[in-house]
Amino acid sequence: MAFELAPLPFAADALESGHMSANTFSFHHDKHHAAYVTNLNKLIEGTELASKSLEEIVVASSKDSAKAGIFNNAGQVWNHNFFWNSLKAGGGGTPTGALADKITADFGSFDKFKEEFKAAATTQFGSGWAWLVLDNGTLKVTKTANADTPLAHGQIPLLTLDVWEHAYYLDFQNRRPDYIANFLDSLANWDFAAANLAAA
Repeated sequence: MAFELAPLPFAADALESGHMSANTFSFHHDKHHAAYVTNLNKLIEGTELASKSLEEIVVASSKDSAKAGIFNNAGQVWNHNFFWNSLKAGGGGTPTGALADKITADFGSFDKFKEEFKAAATTQFGSGWAWLVLDNGTLKVTKTANADTPLAHGQIPLLTLDVWEHAYYLDFQNRRPDYIANFLDSLANWDFAAANLAAA
């Protein structure tokens, strides 16, 4: 069964107060993300992967260098689906409840988490992602290049930030640190991260 482009979980202009424009989403979601879905469907058509879930395709293709093209597109489809849910209007700030307690326990403080997350997102050379993950019961900040994803490494993603240039260039130009700070201050969907932690 062919995959379809998942709709944004918010209106395209819903995050403009958080400095992400509808113009960004018209390119990022409607063109970049859509192209990964189209390419993935073409690559798996008629193969043993065509009947698998997106997660199964990501994991299976990550272990096979002959399926690098499939992995790149499947990983990007999954990562983008996850990223849209990591954003929300009126987000950012400080999480509460069990997630806040876990962040304090594993990082020492929320400020220390923010410091590590900003560093990971800023120092990811070229294209990639910064993540908050659960790894063997411990929260960690990690970064992945290109289409790579924590799913391929046995980690449970809780929240992500896309640091591919097309994610922010229309709104922030080359100011990646400003984009990262804006995400943490105004857009991070801590409810989504908390639900992922609870489900883990």
